[in-house]
Parts: sequence; C-alpha cells; structure tokens
Amino acid sequence: MTAKIPDSFKALRIFDDEDGYRAEVVDQGIDEQSEGDVVIKVHYSSVNYKDALAGSGKGKILRTFPLNGGIDAAGEVIESQSERFSGGEQVLMTGCGLSETRDGGYSQFLRVPSKWLVPLPDGLDLKEAMLLGTAGFTAALALHRMEANGQTAEMGPICITGASGGVGSLAIDIFSRAGYQITAISGKLEEFDWLHELGADQCISRHDLYWPETPLASARFAGALDNVGGDTLAGLTRIIEPWGNIASCGMAGGIGLNTTVMPFIIRGIGLLGINSAGCPYPLRESLWQRLASDWKPRHLDLIAGDTVTLDDLQETFERLLSAGGRGRTLVALH
Repeated sequence: MTAKIPDSFKALRIFDDEDGYRAEVVDQGIDEQSEGDVVIKVHYSSVNYKDALAGSGKGKILRTFPLNGGIDAAGEVIESQSERFSGGEQVLMTGCGLSETRDGGYSQFLRVPSKWLVPLPDGLDLKEAMLLGTAGFTAALALHRMEANGQTAEMGPICITGASGGVGSLAIDIFSRAGYQITAISGKLEEFDWLHELGADQCISRHDLYWPETPLASARFAGALDNVGGDTLAGLTRIIEPWGNIASCGMAGGIGLNTTVMPFIIRGIGLLGINSAGCPYPLRESLWQRLASDWKPRHLDLIAGDTVTLDDLQETFERLLSAGGRGRTLVALH
C-alpha cells in the first residue's frame, strides 16, 4: 500500500536572511516546497561536494532562499498528477535544479516536476542509485562524452585526479569496467591499496606530480578525468596524447586555467566540460540504464562509506570540505 503524505516531516533547510547563513533541520509540510506534479517519499540521498558547499555556505550554490539541501534523491512515488508515473513506482532524480533553484533531496518527502524524474532502472535498487548519485552520473557522462569524441581503451591509460573522492572512486570503477587502464592521482597515500582494489592499475601521489612549464611536454596519458581544475588541469593539457580527451568536472583546486592553445591545435586534444546537472533528459535516462548494466561499478560495497541522517549532515559537510571524504556517503531518510 502506498504511503500517505504526512502533515509534517523533516527536512534540512538552508537560509540566508537577517539571522545569517545557516542550515537547520526543520518540520515542513509539502505545500511549503517548490511546485511539482509528483511527490516522492525519499528513501536515500547522498553527500556531494556541491552539497557541502551549499550546506556550509562556503560556495554560492543556491540561487534563491530558503531551499532544502540535497542535489540527489531516490524513493517511491506517493502522489502523481503525471501520466508518466504512478503510486508505488521507484524513481530517482539528480541535479536538475535540486538545491539550486528548487527544494532538494534532504527531505523525507519531496515534490518535483515529473519531466526530470528517471524511473529506477532494472539492475539498481534505491540504495545503489544513491551510492552512484550525481557522482556516478558525472563519471558516466564523462566517459560518454570522451568516447563520443573518439576516446578508446586502445589509445592508452586514462588519468583520474581527485581519485579518492566520490566522482574519482566511481570513475575508476566505471572506466576500468569499460576496459580502460587507469592511473589514479590522489594526495592520500593511505588510500592507494583501496584505489587498486577499485580498479586502478597505477597510483601516483599528487605531491609527486611535476607540471612542466613548457606549452607541451612528453605525453603520458591518452586522456583524463579531472576533478581538481586550476594548475592540475592546466598541467594535464600538456601531457595528453594526440587526439586524447580531458573531461573537466571539478574545481577543488581553483577555477583558473593557465594554459595555451598549443595542446589543442598541435595535438588535437579535446577539453570537454561535464555538466551533469543540466544533462538533457534522453541522455540522462540512457546513462542511468548503462549505470544499471554494462557500466555498473563492480565495487559499490567498497565505495560505500558512512550512512548518515539529517542531523549528521553539518559534521559530514565539514569533514568533506577538509579533504576528509572517501568514496560515497549515503543519507538515509526512510
């Protein structure tokens, strides 16, 4: 029997008003949320770097206030005015304005537009969907865009920076399952054994990297997925093999990019921006099907970290922002 929407439920709401910027667990009714034609009972959400920035106020993520946090949600349809979904159906949603322009997934019940809801594909349960979440979807979108631009496993190894984080660890698993050799770059030497378990063929400390000052240097990798940005991304452009691709999906190391046109016009490399939040729906649905089948990570049990509640989120945000994160953190809401 499908559950009913209670008069009041818990949510993590982010404010910026005369009392300052803050995130608080509040009691809320469904009519206090953003408009939508489907209400879901949220079973799980997850913690992403973007969530930590939004919840702590250390990044300008929300475009309006107040809003519930959480850019991911997976659960069960409770009420639907859409012909596409009916009560009891399991669904997921990542990005698409959650915790940016509309209320997000850190809520026991969530009202959303059906046009962005994805039916939970066969091969995934709700918990697995949120172990993947935005991080796994971003990694899959990066691989899709690289291959669409000509990347193949036969070209050589792929470098993944920020390898111990959510996107990085899932990318290692997804790319290795797709047949790629992986070089993982991380500042956490204590995680190298774990990264090898996930599928990395080689691990390099980011502290040992040397980025040449010349516009081009000896090529070392056939492609890269970069979670860092800044000097790391600039350095990567100089050492990618001809016709290789760099997928750029993070900026933990800065938003600047000090490089030249030489790698692009001499070696023909591609620099691909990965915008998972605004991915068109047909591609979004297709990639979730692949994440449930041939690209499903083989080591989700190893990537799964803590499972937390709404009351634990502030501490979790601070730990993630201080480089204390490994793998994926689930948020249980059921």
